[in-house]
Amino acid sequence: MEWTARGRTAAVPVDESLDELAELAASAGAEVLDRVLQSRPGPEAATLIGRGKVEELAAAVRSGEADLVVFDRDLSPTQQRNLEKIVGAKVIDRTQLILDIFASRARTREGRLQIELAQLNYRLPRLAGHGVEMSRLGGGIGTRGPGETKLETDRRRIAHRIKKIEDDLNGVRAGRALHRRRRNAVPLATLALAGYTNAGKSTLFNRLTQAGVMVDARMFATLDPTVRPLMLPSRRRVLLSDTVGFIRNLPTTLVKAFRATLEEVAEAELVLHVVDVSAPAAAEYVAHVMSVLAEIGAAQIPQILVMNKIDRLSGSPADAGAMSHRLLGGGRHVASATAVSALTGAGIDGLLRAIDEALQLDPVLRATFRLSSGDGATLAMLHQFGRVLATRYEGTHVEVEAEVPESLKRRLDSAS
Repeated sequence: MEWTARGRTAAVPVDESLDELAELAASAGAEVLDRVLQSRPGPEAATLIGRGKVEELAAAVRSGEADLVVFDRDLSPTQQRNLEKIVGAKVIDRTQLILDIFASRARTREGRLQIELAQLNYRLPRLAGHGVEMSRLGGGIGTRGPGETKLETDRRRIAHRIKKIEDDLNGVRAGRALHRRRRNAVPLATLALAGYTNAGKSTLFNRLTQAGVMVDARMFATLDPTVRPLMLPSRRRVLLSDTVGFIRNLPTTLVKAFRATLEEVAEAELVLHVVDVSAPAAAEYVAHVMSVLAEIGAAQIPQILVMNKIDRLSGSPADAGAMSHRLLGGGRHVASATAVSALTGAGIDGLLRAIDEALQLDPVLRATFRLSSGDGATLAMLHQFGRVLATRYEGTHVEVEAEVPESLKRRLDSAS
Protein backbone atom coordinates (compact mmCIF):
# COMPACT_ATOMS: atom_id res chain seq x y z
CA MET A 1 0.00 0.00 0.00
CA GLU A 2 1.28 3.47 -0.89
CA TRP A 3 0.49 6.80 0.70
CA THR A 4 1.34 10.21 -0.67
CA ALA A 5 0.85 13.36 1.35
CA ARG A 6 1.20 16.53 -0.70
CA GLY A 7 0.84 20.20 0.01
CA ARG A 8 -0.98 22.59 -2.28
CA THR A 9 2.11 23.39 -4.32
CA ALA A 10 3.61 20.09 -5.40
CA ALA A 11 6.63 20.53 -7.67
CA VAL A 12 6.06 17.10 -9.25
CA PRO A 13 2.65 15.95 -10.56
CA VAL A 14 1.28 13.60 -7.90
CA ASP A 15 0.17 10.96 -10.39
CA GLU A 16 3.68 10.70 -11.81
CA SER A 17 5.15 10.61 -8.32
CA LEU A 18 2.81 7.79 -7.27
CA ASP A 19 3.51 5.87 -10.47
CA GLU A 20 7.22 6.08 -9.75
CA LEU A 21 6.68 5.00 -6.14
CA ALA A 22 4.63 2.02 -7.37
CA GLU A 23 7.46 1.05 -9.73
CA LEU A 24 9.97 1.35 -6.90
CA ALA A 25 7.81 -0.85 -4.68
CA ALA A 26 7.44 -3.45 -7.44
CA SER A 27 11.21 -3.38 -7.98
CA ALA A 28 11.64 -4.17 -4.29
CA GLY A 29 9.36 -7.20 -4.65
CA ALA A 30 6.17 -5.73 -3.18
CA GLU A 31 2.67 -6.15 -4.57
CA VAL A 32 0.82 -2.84 -4.62
CA LEU A 33 -2.70 -3.25 -3.23
CA ASP A 34 -3.86 0.35 -3.13
CA ARG A 35 -2.66 3.92 -3.44
CA VAL A 36 -3.97 6.89 -1.47
CA LEU A 37 -3.45 10.63 -1.91
CA GLN A 38 -3.91 13.33 0.71
CA SER A 39 -3.79 17.09 0.12
CA ARG A 40 -3.32 19.31 3.16
CA PRO A 41 -1.83 22.78 3.84
CA GLY A 42 1.15 21.38 5.75
CA PRO A 43 2.50 18.27 7.50
CA GLU A 44 1.26 17.28 10.94
CA ALA A 45 4.23 16.95 13.31
CA ALA A 46 3.21 13.72 15.03
CA THR A 47 1.91 11.65 12.10
CA LEU A 48 2.48 13.77 8.96
CA ILE A 49 -1.09 13.20 7.75
CA GLY A 50 -3.17 13.91 10.87
CA ARG A 51 -5.00 11.65 13.30
CA GLY A 52 -8.16 11.31 11.22
CA LYS A 53 -6.29 10.27 8.10
CA VAL A 54 -4.19 7.84 10.12
CA GLU A 55 -7.37 6.09 11.31
CA GLU A 56 -8.59 5.98 7.71
CA LEU A 57 -5.26 4.50 6.67
CA ALA A 58 -5.43 1.92 9.45
CA ALA A 59 -8.88 0.83 8.25
CA ALA A 60 -7.60 0.50 4.68
CA VAL A 61 -4.67 -1.59 5.89
CA ARG A 62 -6.97 -3.93 7.81
CA SER A 63 -9.42 -4.32 4.93
CA GLY A 64 -6.67 -5.04 2.44
CA GLU A 65 -4.61 -7.17 4.86
CA ALA A 66 -1.56 -5.12 3.93
CA ASP A 67 1.64 -5.61 5.90
CA LEU A 68 3.54 -2.59 4.57
CA VAL A 69 2.75 1.10 3.96
CA VAL A 70 5.16 3.18 1.86
CA PHE A 71 5.08 6.99 2.09
CA ASP A 72 6.22 9.05 -0.87
CA ARG A 73 8.06 11.52 1.33
CA ASP A 74 10.54 11.23 4.15
CA LEU A 75 9.19 10.49 7.62
CA SER A 76 10.78 11.64 10.84
CA PRO A 77 11.63 8.87 13.35
CA THR A 78 8.76 10.04 15.57
CA GLN A 79 6.25 10.06 12.71
CA GLN A 80 7.32 6.58 11.65
CA ARG A 81 6.89 5.14 15.15
CA ASN A 82 3.54 6.84 15.71
CA LEU A 83 2.19 5.64 12.37
CA GLU A 84 3.26 2.03 12.98
CA LYS A 85 1.56 2.01 16.40
CA ILE A 86 -1.77 3.19 15.03
CA VAL A 87 -1.78 1.51 11.62
CA GLY A 88 -0.60 -1.87 12.89
CA ALA A 89 1.72 -2.48 9.93
CA LYS A 90 5.29 -1.71 9.01
CA VAL A 91 5.67 1.87 7.74
CA ILE A 92 8.60 3.02 5.62
CA ASP A 93 9.32 6.09 3.53
CA ARG A 94 10.66 6.57 0.01
CA THR A 95 14.27 6.77 1.20
CA GLN A 96 14.06 3.48 3.08
CA LEU A 97 12.48 1.82 0.04
CA ILE A 98 15.28 2.99 -2.25
CA LEU A 99 17.91 1.86 0.26
CA ASP A 100 16.30 -1.58 0.35
CA ILE A 101 16.40 -1.83 -3.45
CA PHE A 102 20.02 -0.76 -3.55
CA ALA A 103 20.93 -3.29 -0.85
CA SER A 104 19.45 -6.12 -2.91
CA ARG A 105 21.22 -5.08 -6.14
CA ALA A 106 24.80 -4.26 -5.12
CA ARG A 107 27.24 -6.97 -6.19
CA THR A 108 30.76 -5.59 -5.80
CA ARG A 109 32.49 -4.95 -2.49
CA GLU A 110 32.45 -1.22 -3.18
CA GLY A 111 28.73 -1.25 -3.91
CA ARG A 112 27.93 -3.19 -0.75
CA LEU A 113 30.04 -0.83 1.36
CA GLN A 114 28.34 2.20 -0.17
CA ILE A 115 24.88 0.80 0.56
CA GLU A 116 25.74 -0.21 4.12
CA LEU A 117 27.11 3.27 4.80
CA ALA A 118 23.93 4.88 3.49
CA GLN A 119 21.73 2.54 5.54
CA LEU A 120 23.66 3.14 8.76
CA ASN A 121 23.55 6.92 8.30
CA TYR A 122 19.79 6.59 7.76
CA ARG A 123 19.20 4.36 10.79
CA LEU A 124 21.42 6.14 13.32
CA PRO A 125 19.01 9.01 14.11
CA ARG A 126 16.13 6.55 14.19
CA LEU A 127 17.57 4.82 17.24
CA ALA A 128 16.54 7.85 19.27
CA GLY A 129 13.28 7.53 21.13
CA HIS A 130 13.41 3.79 21.73
CA GLY A 131 15.28 4.27 24.99
CA VAL A 132 12.09 5.05 26.92
CA GLU A 133 10.47 1.82 25.82
CA MET A 134 13.60 -0.21 26.47
CA SER A 135 14.09 1.32 29.92
CA ARG A 136 10.92 -0.41 31.11
CA LEU A 137 13.08 -3.50 31.42
CA GLY A 138 14.53 -1.99 34.61
CA GLY A 139 15.18 1.23 36.52
CA GLY A 140 12.69 3.82 37.68
CA ILE A 141 11.66 7.38 37.00
CA GLY A 142 14.70 9.58 36.64
CA THR A 143 17.09 6.65 36.41
CA ARG A 144 18.93 5.27 33.43
CA GLY A 145 17.72 1.75 32.79
CA PRO A 146 19.47 -1.01 30.90
CA GLY A 147 17.52 -0.19 27.75
CA GLU A 148 19.07 3.26 27.58
CA THR A 149 22.49 1.72 28.05
CA LYS A 150 21.80 -0.62 25.14
CA LEU A 151 20.75 2.36 23.02
CA GLU A 152 24.01 4.14 23.68
CA THR A 153 25.91 0.94 22.96
CA ASP A 154 24.08 0.57 19.64
CA ARG A 155 24.91 4.15 18.76
CA ARG A 156 28.58 3.65 19.47
CA ARG A 157 28.64 0.39 17.51
CA ILE A 158 26.99 2.00 14.48
CA ALA A 159 29.24 5.06 14.66
CA HIS A 160 32.30 2.79 14.81
CA ARG A 161 31.06 0.79 11.82
CA ILE A 162 30.39 4.00 9.85
CA LYS A 163 33.97 5.14 10.50
CA LYS A 164 35.32 1.75 9.40
CA ILE A 165 33.27 1.78 6.16
CA GLU A 166 34.33 5.33 5.38
CA ASP A 167 37.97 4.31 5.79
CA ASP A 168 37.42 1.30 3.52
CA LEU A 169 35.71 3.45 0.89
CA ASN A 170 38.56 5.94 1.00
CA GLY A 171 40.81 3.02 0.12
CA VAL A 172 38.48 2.07 -2.72
CA ARG A 173 38.52 5.66 -4.00
CA ALA A 174 42.31 5.71 -3.86
CA GLY A 175 42.39 2.49 -5.88
CA ARG A 176 39.87 3.91 -8.36
CA ALA A 177 42.00 7.05 -8.72
CA LEU A 178 45.04 4.85 -9.37
CA HIS A 179 43.17 2.92 -12.06
CA ARG A 180 42.03 6.22 -13.55
CA ARG A 181 45.62 7.51 -13.67
CA ARG A 182 46.71 4.30 -15.37
CA ARG A 183 43.93 4.71 -17.91
CA ASN A 184 44.97 8.32 -18.47
CA ALA A 185 48.52 7.15 -19.16
CA VAL A 186 47.11 5.60 -22.32
CA PRO A 187 45.60 8.05 -24.85
CA LEU A 188 42.04 6.71 -24.58
CA ALA A 189 39.11 9.05 -24.04
CA THR A 190 36.58 8.01 -21.39
CA LEU A 191 32.85 8.26 -22.05
CA ALA A 192 30.20 7.91 -19.34
CA LEU A 193 26.58 6.84 -19.68
CA ALA A 194 24.26 8.86 -17.47
CA GLY A 195 20.51 9.14 -17.25
CA TYR A 196 17.37 8.61 -15.26
CA THR A 197 16.92 5.12 -13.91
CA ASN A 198 15.34 2.64 -16.33
CA ALA A 199 16.23 4.78 -19.37
CA GLY A 200 17.89 1.81 -21.03
CA LYS A 201 21.54 2.63 -20.27
CA SER A 202 22.59 -0.98 -19.68
CA THR A 203 20.87 -2.16 -22.87
CA LEU A 204 22.67 0.58 -24.79
CA PHE A 205 25.95 -0.30 -23.06
CA ASN A 206 25.58 -3.93 -24.14
CA ARG A 207 24.63 -2.90 -27.67
CA LEU A 208 27.75 -0.72 -28.01
CA THR A 209 30.30 -2.95 -26.26
CA GLN A 210 28.79 -6.48 -26.21
CA ALA A 211 29.56 -6.43 -22.46
CA GLY A 212 26.75 -8.69 -21.27
CA VAL A 213 25.79 -6.41 -18.37
CA MET A 214 22.56 -7.50 -16.65
CA VAL A 215 19.49 -5.87 -18.18
CA ASP A 216 16.32 -5.71 -16.11
CA ALA A 217 13.11 -3.71 -16.42
CA ARG A 218 13.18 -3.05 -12.67
CA MET A 219 14.53 0.26 -11.42
CA PHE A 220 18.19 0.38 -10.33
CA ALA A 221 18.92 -3.00 -11.91
CA THR A 222 22.54 -1.91 -12.41
CA LEU A 223 24.40 -0.34 -9.50
CA ASP A 224 28.03 -1.32 -9.90
CA PRO A 225 29.98 0.62 -12.57
CA THR A 226 31.38 -1.25 -15.55
CA VAL A 227 34.03 0.01 -17.99
CA ARG A 228 34.53 -1.51 -21.45
CA PRO A 229 36.46 -0.50 -24.60
CA LEU A 230 34.58 0.81 -27.63
CA MET A 231 35.86 1.19 -31.22
CA LEU A 232 34.59 4.27 -33.08
CA PRO A 233 34.14 4.55 -36.88
CA SER A 234 37.37 6.60 -37.02
CA ARG A 235 39.14 3.53 -35.57
CA ARG A 236 39.85 5.45 -32.39
CA ARG A 237 39.37 3.44 -29.24
CA VAL A 238 37.58 4.90 -26.22
CA LEU A 239 36.46 3.58 -22.83
CA LEU A 240 32.74 3.53 -22.03
CA SER A 241 31.53 3.51 -18.41
CA ASP A 242 28.04 2.48 -17.30
CA THR A 243 26.88 4.12 -14.05
CA VAL A 244 24.01 4.01 -11.59
CA GLY A 245 20.77 5.61 -12.75
CA PHE A 246 19.57 8.89 -11.28
CA ILE A 247 16.16 9.45 -9.74
CA ARG A 248 14.29 12.44 -8.39
CA ASN A 249 14.78 13.04 -4.68
CA LEU A 250 17.63 10.53 -4.49
CA PRO A 251 18.44 10.30 -0.76
CA THR A 252 21.32 12.55 0.27
CA THR A 253 22.96 9.60 2.02
CA LEU A 254 23.10 7.74 -1.29
CA VAL A 255 24.47 10.72 -3.20
CA LYS A 256 27.30 10.93 -0.68
CA ALA A 257 27.85 7.17 -0.56
CA PHE A 258 28.11 6.87 -4.34
CA ARG A 259 30.57 9.72 -4.69
CA ALA A 260 33.30 7.36 -5.93
CA THR A 261 30.99 5.93 -8.60
CA LEU A 262 29.82 9.36 -9.72
CA GLU A 263 33.43 10.47 -10.08
CA GLU A 264 33.52 8.28 -13.20
CA VAL A 265 31.04 10.72 -14.77
CA ALA A 266 32.86 13.84 -13.55
CA GLU A 267 36.16 12.59 -15.04
CA ALA A 268 34.75 11.69 -18.46
CA GLU A 269 35.58 13.56 -21.67
CA LEU A 270 32.03 13.06 -22.96
CA VAL A 271 28.73 12.17 -21.30
CA LEU A 272 26.11 10.13 -23.15
CA HIS A 273 22.92 11.40 -21.54
CA VAL A 274 20.37 8.63 -22.13
CA VAL A 275 16.67 9.43 -21.87
CA ASP A 276 13.60 7.26 -22.44
CA VAL A 277 11.98 9.38 -25.11
CA SER A 278 8.74 7.37 -24.82
CA ALA A 279 8.23 8.35 -21.15
CA PRO A 280 5.55 11.02 -20.54
CA ALA A 281 7.87 12.80 -18.08
CA ALA A 282 10.95 12.58 -20.34
CA ALA A 283 11.58 16.35 -20.27
CA GLU A 284 11.43 16.39 -16.48
CA TYR A 285 13.88 13.45 -16.33
CA VAL A 286 16.31 15.33 -18.57
CA ALA A 287 16.11 18.39 -16.31
CA HIS A 288 16.72 16.28 -13.21
CA VAL A 289 19.77 14.54 -14.69
CA MET A 290 21.17 17.92 -15.76
CA SER A 291 20.73 19.10 -12.17
CA VAL A 292 22.55 16.06 -10.73
CA LEU A 293 25.38 16.44 -13.24
CA ALA A 294 25.80 20.03 -12.10
CA GLU A 295 25.79 18.88 -8.46
CA ILE A 296 28.68 16.47 -9.04
CA GLY A 297 30.72 18.97 -11.04
CA ALA A 298 30.03 17.51 -14.48
CA ALA A 299 27.86 20.26 -15.96
CA GLN A 300 30.62 21.59 -18.24
CA ILE A 301 31.43 18.19 -19.79
CA PRO A 302 30.13 17.94 -23.38
CA GLN A 303 26.96 15.84 -23.68
CA ILE A 304 25.25 13.89 -26.39
CA LEU A 305 21.53 13.56 -25.74
CA VAL A 306 20.74 9.92 -26.61
CA MET A 307 16.98 9.65 -27.09
CA ASN A 308 16.41 5.95 -26.52
CA LYS A 309 13.42 3.63 -27.05
CA ILE A 310 12.23 5.18 -30.31
CA ASP A 311 10.82 1.73 -31.09
CA ARG A 312 8.10 2.49 -28.52
CA LEU A 313 6.91 5.64 -30.28
CA SER A 314 3.70 5.26 -32.22
CA GLY A 315 3.82 6.14 -35.88
CA SER A 316 6.86 7.70 -37.49
CA PRO A 317 9.13 9.24 -34.86
CA ALA A 318 9.87 12.95 -35.13
CA ASP A 319 13.33 14.01 -36.20
CA ALA A 320 16.04 14.13 -33.55
CA GLY A 321 16.24 17.92 -33.62
CA ALA A 322 12.56 18.40 -32.85
CA MET A 323 12.58 15.79 -30.09
CA SER A 324 15.69 17.22 -28.46
CA HIS A 325 14.23 20.74 -28.54
CA ARG A 326 11.13 19.48 -26.74
CA LEU A 327 13.18 17.62 -24.12
CA LEU A 328 15.78 20.31 -23.48
CA GLY A 329 13.56 23.37 -23.38
CA GLY A 330 15.30 26.68 -22.97
CA GLY A 331 18.67 27.34 -21.39
CA ARG A 332 20.11 23.82 -21.73
CA HIS A 333 22.50 22.83 -24.49
CA VAL A 334 24.19 19.61 -25.63
CA ALA A 335 26.88 18.91 -28.19
CA SER A 336 24.42 16.95 -30.30
CA ALA A 337 21.34 14.76 -30.09
CA THR A 338 20.54 11.44 -31.70
CA ALA A 339 17.59 9.04 -31.62
CA VAL A 340 18.23 5.32 -31.12
CA SER A 341 16.69 2.06 -30.03
CA ALA A 342 19.17 0.15 -27.92
CA LEU A 343 16.84 -2.84 -28.12
CA THR A 344 16.64 -3.10 -31.92
CA GLY A 345 19.89 -1.36 -32.83
CA ALA A 346 18.21 1.42 -34.81
CA GLY A 347 20.26 4.62 -34.88
CA ILE A 348 23.39 3.09 -33.29
CA ASP A 349 25.56 3.90 -36.31
CA GLY A 350 24.44 7.53 -36.07
CA LEU A 351 25.28 7.60 -32.37
CA LEU A 352 28.80 6.31 -33.04
CA ARG A 353 29.31 8.99 -35.68
CA ALA A 354 28.05 11.62 -33.25
CA ILE A 355 30.55 10.42 -30.62
CA ASP A 356 33.33 10.65 -33.19
CA GLU A 357 32.32 14.20 -34.07
CA ALA A 358 31.85 15.35 -30.46
CA LEU A 359 35.22 14.07 -29.24
CA GLN A 360 37.94 16.56 -30.01
CA LEU A 361 40.28 14.97 -32.49
CA ASP A 362 43.78 14.35 -31.19
CA PRO A 363 46.06 15.95 -33.81
CA VAL A 364 48.86 13.75 -35.09
CA LEU A 365 52.36 15.15 -34.70
CA ARG A 366 55.69 14.04 -36.09
CA ALA A 367 58.26 13.78 -33.31
CA THR A 368 61.54 12.14 -32.39
CA PHE A 369 61.89 10.28 -29.08
CA ARG A 370 65.17 9.30 -27.43
CA LEU A 371 64.55 6.30 -25.20
CA SER A 372 66.57 3.92 -23.13
CA SER A 373 67.09 0.72 -25.12
CA GLY A 374 65.50 -1.14 -22.19
CA ASP A 375 62.31 0.95 -22.25
CA GLY A 376 60.27 -1.63 -24.09
CA ALA A 377 56.94 -0.36 -22.68
CA THR A 378 57.28 3.10 -24.26
CA LEU A 379 58.48 1.60 -27.54
CA ALA A 380 55.49 -0.75 -27.61
CA MET A 381 53.16 2.20 -26.91
CA LEU A 382 54.61 4.12 -29.84
CA HIS A 383 53.98 1.14 -32.11
CA GLN A 384 50.47 0.57 -30.73
CA PHE A 385 49.15 4.16 -30.72
CA GLY A 386 51.35 5.83 -33.31
CA ARG A 387 53.13 5.14 -36.60
CA VAL A 388 56.84 4.48 -36.22
CA LEU A 389 58.74 5.87 -39.21
CA ALA A 390 62.33 5.08 -38.28
CA THR A 391 64.30 3.46 -35.45
CA ARG A 392 68.01 4.05 -34.81
CA TYR A 393 70.02 2.38 -32.03
CA GLU A 394 72.88 4.32 -30.47
CA GLY A 395 74.64 2.41 -27.69
CA THR A 396 72.33 2.23 -24.67
CA HIS A 397 69.68 4.42 -26.30
CA VAL A 398 67.27 4.15 -29.19
CA GLU A 399 66.01 7.07 -31.26
CA VAL A 400 62.49 6.65 -32.63
CA GLU A 401 60.92 8.90 -35.24
CA ALA A 402 57.14 8.52 -35.22
CA GLU A 403 53.79 10.14 -35.92
CA VAL A 404 51.81 10.09 -32.67
CA PRO A 405 48.70 11.75 -31.20
CA GLU A 406 49.45 15.00 -29.39
CA SER A 407 48.14 13.56 -26.11
CA LEU A 408 50.62 10.68 -26.27
CA LYS A 409 53.54 13.00 -27.01
CA ARG A 410 52.51 15.23 -24.09
CA ARG A 411 52.40 12.28 -21.71
CA LEU A 412 55.73 10.89 -22.87
CA ASP A 413 57.36 14.32 -22.60
CA SER A 414 56.09 14.78 -19.05
CA ALA A 415 57.32 11.30 -18.06
CA SER A 416 60.83 11.85 -19.40
